[in-house]
Amino acid sequence: SVDCSFSRGVCDWKQDTDDDFDWNPADRDRGDGYYMAVPAFVGHKNDMGRLKLLLTDLKPKSSYCLIFSYRLAGEKVGKLRVFLANKKTAPVWEENKGKDEKWRTGKIEIFQGAETTNSVTFESERGKGKTGEIGVDNVILISGLCPAD
Repeated sequence: SVDCSFSRGVCDWKQDTDDDFDWNPADRDRGDGYYMAVPAFVGHKNDMGRLKLLLTDLKPKSSYCLIFSYRLAGEKVGKLRVFLANKKTAPVWEENKGKDEKWRTGKIEIFQGAETTNSVTFESERGKGKTGEIGVDNVILISGLCPAD
């Protein structure tokens, strides 16, 4: 498995240069490192911020599971979407409501055909809210299918 958490940073993360704002590091409550976040007050409604994880060495014709922690905290904070590079048009995962301030786990199956996925993009879309944030942390890529909960 490949640990792409931001504090340890073995993975290649890139800010998109064609979006409206950047994701920024935010300190974890426990004080052990940081996660990436977009505060609710950044930008204007419907503005986008994209953080891209470049993937190398994924084997063709195999499956992987991307597991990550995410949080949508605050009223009308916006949307968090995940795109795979070879499926540009539609997100493979999307969440637009935080029930509370808690961190939750997202899982995405990545099936490789002859062409391999070379990046995963986390996209934050600004909502109407003025408080809270959208956060992503503990991004891990494992080979094989996603485990059941």
